[in-house]
Amino acid sequence: MAKIKMKKKSTSTDMTAMCDVAFLLLTFFILTATAKVPEALPVDTPSSTVQSKLPDSDLAIITVGKGKVFFDIKGRETRKKTLEGMGAKYGLTFTEDEKDKFALMDDFGVPITGLKSIIEMKAADRSKAQQGGVPIDSTDNQLKDWLLVARRATIDLSGGTKELQIAIKGDAKEEYPKIKKIMDILQDQKINSFNLVTGMRGKDF
Repeated sequence: MAKIKMKKKSTSTDMTAMCDVAFLLLTFFILTATAKVPEALPVDTPSSTVQSKLPDSDLAIITVGKGKVFFDIKGRETRKKTLEGMGAKYGLTFTEDEKDKFALMDDFGVPITGLKSIIEMKAADRSKAQQGGVPIDSTDNQLKDWLLVARRATIDLSGGTKELQIAIKGDAKEEYPKIKKIMDILQDQKINSFNLVTGMRGKDF
């Protein structure tokens, strides 16, 4: 009796639909991802299990690391008004273009007289520039002035309904006297409530 040959079926699988799904997911993650902004003064913050989000505006962040102090203000209009106030205080004039660029900047660590050169830099060059830190000496305490002017700017822009919040972002290896000096500056302005920025770690069980 003759054997009946069974027709062999193809074992290949059409992957077109899977590829479409993969590319859709990849596109979604790329478009929704937030790029990490390069920090002018990278610090290794202490670990903590407490998690709370800092506000996106009306916030001043004081970064301390490698013996330097950097300053940042969240909120474009607050940044511009603060720059105007600091310019008036130190007898400096900033153009509208410089104010707009400053409003888009991140933290900086230079004396007010050297701020124009930092503003004119591109973002990539700014993060690589050698910045010596905002002066906090007893004879030249510019950090105190930045805080005072930024607080006034926040109150003026909000019509007195909001106050500037403060956060200290210190390196875990930074010596305590430097951090204490920052806290003393805050307490001199009657700022007794502020945030400490830390890194997340798993809870110990």
